[in-house]
Amino acid sequence: MNGHARLADIAAQAGVSEATVSRVLNGKPGVSHSTRQAVMTALDLMGYERPQRLRQRSNGLVGLVTPELDNPIFPAFAQAIEKALTQHGYTPVLCTQLPGGAPEDEFTELLVDRGVSGIVFVSGLHADTTARMDRYTRLIDRGLPIVLVDGYNEHIDAPFISPDDRLASRLAVQHLVDLGHERIGLALGPRRFVPVIRKIDGYKQAMSQLLGATDTDDLISHSLFSVEGGQAATAQLLARGCTGIVCASDLMALGAIRACRERGLSVPGEVSVVGFDDSPLIAFTDPPLTTVRKPIGAMASAAVQTLLEEVNGAPAKHIELIFQPELVVRGSTGSGPLVNR
Repeated sequence: MNGHARLADIAAQAGVSEATVSRVLNGKPGVSHSTRQAVMTALDLMGYERPQRLRQRSNGLVGLVTPELDNPIFPAFAQAIEKALTQHGYTPVLCTQLPGGAPEDEFTELLVDRGVSGIVFVSGLHADTTARMDRYTRLIDRGLPIVLVDGYNEHIDAPFISPDDRLASRLAVQHLVDLGHERIGLALGPRRFVPVIRKIDGYKQAMSQLLGATDTDDLISHSLFSVEGGQAATAQLLARGCTGIVCASDLMALGAIRACRERGLSVPGEVSVVGFDDSPLIAFTDPPLTTVRKPIGAMASAAVQTLLEEVNGAPAKHIELIFQPELVVRGSTGSGPLVNR
């Protein structure tokens, strides 16, 4: 295909003259930003490579280490963080930990070897109270900016970005109490994780304040943060007479609904279920899930902003920015036994 035909095609696609396309491709002045963008978009859409000199220089690479992407909340986080990085001219490098795959430390080494400007860790070992924290202090000692999302450790001199997990539990319990539930169970992941510890705190506080229930240990069930985990934890809670189930993730809540159905119990007719995250597509489950929304957008932009301040020379701060979750009421919660009497 000759150059003239190509120019004509691009011009037609972009809705501009061939002369304008030629000016853009040759980097000549006198073309508005929006016209230049239109020509670039036409190039991309038609599968042509952008000329080398017109490619945007990246400000640098930023590593993003996340858990497995099976839980839709993690791809949503990754996407929000990548979008924010790209807007600031940085190139995100996504490292996803798979069960039995490369551990977090290997990814960290790899990113450091690539000369990244900084790393964002989402729900990493910093959330695990049994893990060693020197892996992070070593990075900080080397002067590498890091930001830690969803987890907290007082010995790491870095910024942390968290949802208010205690408030999340309180909102869920309050909602179920308002509906007339008294036997409210809590289904969550392993006890060693910071968000789990905080959710238990919030739950116990709410149960005590709202219902005067002080001995709630047998209403707390630990399993895995998965559909199967939610199903197993809920089976135990149903056996203990719970009519309301608060789950530490939306996936666990889907498992909770499955456990109810297995026992012939209807949701929300006989048992109410509340999730946590408000992950993509959760509004379309059957029934649509009542959940506590984690403010992903705000958390992602704060993580990137905090990281880039440090990349640009601001001293590292040991702070925790805590973001407010909100209750989203849908179809998986209904009136409890008290109201039905």
